[in-house]
Amino acid sequence: MTETTRSAGRAAARPTPTGRAAVHGRAALLAAARSALAAGTGVHLTGPAGIGRSTLLAALADEQAAAGRRVLRCAPSPDEHHLPHLGLIDLLSAVPSSAPAFAGLPPPERSALLAALHRPEPDAGAANPLATEGDPLALPLAVLHLLTALCDDGPVVLVVDDVDQLDTGTAALLAFALRRAGGRPLLTATAARTGAGAGAGRGAWATGGAVALDVPVMGERELAGLVGPLLGGERSAVARVHAESGGNPYVALELARAAGEPGVPAGLRDVLLGRAAALPAGPWMTLLAASAAERPTPRLLRRAGRDEAAADLAEAARLGLVEPVPDDGGPVRFVPPLLARVVYDDADPATRRRVHTALAAAAGDPVERAHHLASLTPGWDADVAAELSAAAGAARRGGAPAVAARLGRLAADRTPPDDPAAETDRRLTAAEDAVAAGDYPLARRIAHEVLHESLTGSGRPADRVRAWIVIVDSCGQAMAEVADVFPQALEDARDDPRLLAQLHHRMSWRAWMVEGTAVKARTHAARSAVLAASAGDRRTELAALSQQAAVEFYLGLPEAERTLAAALAAPQDPRVLFDHNGPVFLKHRRHLLHDRLDDARTELRALIYTVRQRGSAESLCQCLSGLAQVEILRGRCERALDLAHQSLRVAEQAGLSQGPAWYAVALAEAAGGRTDVALAAADRARRHSEDDDDQLFLPRALHAEGHVRLLRGETTAAVHALQRARLLETGQGQGDPAMRRWQADLAEALVRAGATDEAADLVAATRAQAARLGRRGMLAVLDRAAALVTEARGDLDTAVGQLDAAVGRLAELPYPLEEGRGRLALGRLHARRGDPRAARTALGAAARIFRTARAHPWLALADAEADRVERPDGPYAAGRPRDPAAPRLTALSDTERRIAALAARGASNREIAAALVISVKTVEAALTRAYRKLSVRSRVDLARVTLDQPAAGRPEG
Repeated sequence: MTETTRSAGRAAARPTPTGRAAVHGRAALLAAARSALAAGTGVHLTGPAGIGRSTLLAALADEQAAAGRRVLRCAPSPDEHHLPHLGLIDLLSAVPSSAPAFAGLPPPERSALLAALHRPEPDAGAANPLATEGDPLALPLAVLHLLTALCDDGPVVLVVDDVDQLDTGTAALLAFALRRAGGRPLLTATAARTGAGAGAGRGAWATGGAVALDVPVMGERELAGLVGPLLGGERSAVARVHAESGGNPYVALELARAAGEPGVPAGLRDVLLGRAAALPAGPWMTLLAASAAERPTPRLLRRAGRDEAAADLAEAARLGLVEPVPDDGGPVRFVPPLLARVVYDDADPATRRRVHTALAAAAGDPVERAHHLASLTPGWDADVAAELSAAAGAARRGGAPAVAARLGRLAADRTPPDDPAAETDRRLTAAEDAVAAGDYPLARRIAHEVLHESLTGSGRPADRVRAWIVIVDSCGQAMAEVADVFPQALEDARDDPRLLAQLHHRMSWRAWMVEGTAVKARTHAARSAVLAASAGDRRTELAALSQQAAVEFYLGLPEAERTLAAALAAPQDPRVLFDHNGPVFLKHRRHLLHDRLDDARTELRALIYTVRQRGSAESLCQCLSGLAQVEILRGRCERALDLAHQSLRVAEQAGLSQGPAWYAVALAEAAGGRTDVALAAADRARRHSEDDDDQLFLPRALHAEGHVRLLRGETTAAVHALQRARLLETGQGQGDPAMRRWQADLAEALVRAGATDEAADLVAATRAQAARLGRRGMLAVLDRAAALVTEARGDLDTAVGQLDAAVGRLAELPYPLEEGRGRLALGRLHARRGDPRAARTALGAAARIFRTARAHPWLALADAEADRVERPDGPYAAGRPRDPAAPRLTALSDTERRIAALAARGASNREIAAALVISVKTVEAALTRAYRKLSVRSRVDLARVTLDQPAAGRPEG
């Protein structure tokens, strides 16, 4: 049987991801395997069924063949390993009997090999020496001599998939040849399954000197690239598939292909059950009990009658069906998690009922017990419904809102029809728990069920208002999508102060996010607080007071401190206190206004710890994002990058609006990562905010974009983005510049663009606001911007004094990156004034700050500026100040300016084209236009004009 037909015949027997799954997310693993083979070492891939070993091995083999190496392949099958020399037949199928390597074998060896391969002798009448003489060395020597002869033309790679299934005869022959290859380039690339279905160790011949590489499960991001197109790119669906598959690409692909269909796909179900078929009856029953439990542990299983639970689970772990259970008796985790559902569904109803009965009697945890009672009582039962509702409350208090939502919905389903009020209340409570868990699709589905029943029956208006509020709360940043909800909800609320208070609280958010007016948002928040207090609804009152305080800080109103104190006063409600819109989160913002970065960090770290235990996904996302921004201010750029990307992962997994998370990623990448990544993140933040019509976060996204473009030297684009942010912020009524710190960046961008007077007016107006509110940090940053205005007006000596003073004030404050930016500007200014020693001192200090902070983009700028100072033919040579009458770079487009800056620093046209990912012809044309616009004739003149203007748009170093 040839290799091709064997592979096709066994496709169903051995599940293997195909296509993109072969290499998607596996670049590092392939690189390691490639390096091992290049070094003359074998490679051995291991992993459970469906993890992608076979396709990785195939991709590696194809690479080796494309590189000109001879590749001999075989893929043995478990049901064929008893057939002698079948693996050898496959391996040598691509080597014809007429090949020189065959012809060079001694006749006894050639005859023995041809007989083993079931090939005819060239001379049909010749006798087979192996058959007549029975020489036991003829065949091993034939394989050795053939393979080493093939190595004369270059390395030979033996590629064997499922090597443990190789027939014993072939395994012995290959082991013999490899031991005696004598340094010939005879390499192996093999793969073996671990866990259930693993072979009996017949692959030892290939693993001795090989580099062992375990093929890991895929992370959610890797899996998103694989199954995302099948799921329409929906993040929550990708997260569900990742959770159920455990990162196994085969399982994930099967689930994604069957998305929307009920149950587990039949083919996948059969494969998973086939893995578990090797378990004896006792361990199988233990596995079934574990699959039926809410939180299975060996202790619970023993109490439920599975006396040999520890040994049974160890056997299941040996087969790769569950993860090894830790010594402390932690939970049983199925591999993949979907296996638990498959095992449970495979049992007959009577057996499942016995298992649930035993587990219910053994459970000491009310949540666990309620789970089994629900399974034992499928119909209406008031007692079971009450117990399920109580268990949902216990899960809620224990910080498990997802469990609470599921149990609450079960409680509603078990509630008898003669108590519709209780049924609706339990259903709505489950929806509210789903919102807290970040399961917004479930929350909206339950809310719409309640609305449908209420509007078609005799439902209560109060229930409809709760349902409307669930729909509003589950929309995240996209409140524009639910604008039509409020009139209907207000009509249902009528004159009920409790319901009206809850609605006005949401209307405050809508006014700020959708309508873009903080003044109106404050009015609604204050109204909500008053109504809630009159109704005795402390939870809504605290939430409304927190919102009111946040808006008042933004507006720069002195009442903000008093309102925040009221929001922090006792009695408190933990659901508000530890929410991202609550008073504790707002406290960290107040600390930032007063430059207390360590206090802000302490508040957020404590809040994140609590939110991880009992808060919502949205709160965790916002808290991580907020802490990332604090770490940027503190000059901890690597930590900020980690936190920002954590925030993004939470948003993706929960299906949240991603604008805020991408905003944090943009800022963190600009501070300590890569500016191209930062710009892409800022663009995504802006697009998400625009798609959601989120006026609250859109100006922040625009600020991030403008900041990154300013850093990259893209002046015109920076001004455009920052001016849009300014228009939105002033339109919303921002009165405290320290709440959103875009003003200094815009002033610097305006200076670079030649709009000096506009920059000066902006600095003056912002300074007045900051001085009124006592914002020391903001004033120091504005001092730096004011010095840039003075420099642009040609008064360099005064600008030096202003910058010196600004740097001194920034050094007294906890803003290292701002201090570094000030010293960078001071170094440039000293260089322009012809004082290279002072320039070196300032630029060296800036570089030390950026290096300590791991602020790589800023460090590159400082180093590049230091290089210009040292160049004898550079723009600062001989202390030559810039000629005020010199052509301004504002005449150039962004692309022309970047090309000119790189050319001025000595880059060739080809190097510029590679750096900017454009053609050499585009570079040549842009330089021609730049020469004409700047009235220069050479690169020397271009360097003088380009590098002598601190307002010039320069790419990072």
